[in-house]
Amino acid sequence: MTTSTQENRYPTALTVEDFKSNLASVRQKIAAACHRAGRDANTVRLLPVSKTVDKARIQLAYEAGCRFLGENKVQEAFDKWQSLPELADLQWSVIGHLQTNKAKFVAKFAAEFQALDSLRLAQALERRLQAEGRSLNVFVQVNTSGEASKYGLPPEETASFIQSLANFDCLKVKGFMTLACLSDNEQRVRGCFRLLRDLRDRLQQDAPANVQLHELSMGMSGDYEMAVEEGATVVRVGQAIFGARALPDSYYWPTQP
Repeated sequence: MTTSTQENRYPTALTVEDFKSNLASVRQKIAAACHRAGRDANTVRLLPVSKTVDKARIQLAYEAGCRFLGENKVQEAFDKWQSLPELADLQWSVIGHLQTNKAKFVAKFAAEFQALDSLRLAQALERRLQAEGRSLNVFVQVNTSGEASKYGLPPEETASFIQSLANFDCLKVKGFMTLACLSDNEQRVRGCFRLLRDLRDRLQQDAPANVQLHELSMGMSGDYEMAVEEGATVVRVGQAIFGARALPDSYYWPTQP
């Protein structure tokens, strides 16, 4: 999709009323998707994603009712948190790949981390959280598309990883996160969501007592309605709320090194 097409599809929100309108539109579509799937709309949490959005527009989104925002890059999120002390009840979810040397930032401010994909990262977060005297809600990221360019655990390694998380006191495991393949083939996209749902349903049965696997974070601006129909409990929506981004998704969802 070209930049101009994106801008037409996702006009930039510049006022509180713009944000209220966009939020209402997304929530209406979530409710419709829930109705089609025979679900209660209250079982789906909308996580607005504010990457690239400046402080002034974040304040407008806050005035429109946003109290939980997602960010891909931890340094960007940390800087925003520091620059908005007046929004004391605004919480932050880090949803992008995290290097272990940046675990210290997440441990200081984030309420949620949705891209846990290695034991080494879990250990780094646990150490930093203990030092901060905090706990953190986490989602385990699974690579359901099988694409080498995407981060996340291979589905076949997820069961053993979940068992290992029982040893971490500060990490509060809530469920799974995935990125579907970027495709016009609806069945391929839905297949990514179904794989995560089926994995969750299977692993729930033997999960450690202190590990919860209720949540499924899947779906973004282009596919969140399908994700809801396939069982998502959290949808990460940026452009449909804030407007089209100037930079491509690959900048925010980097490929494997």
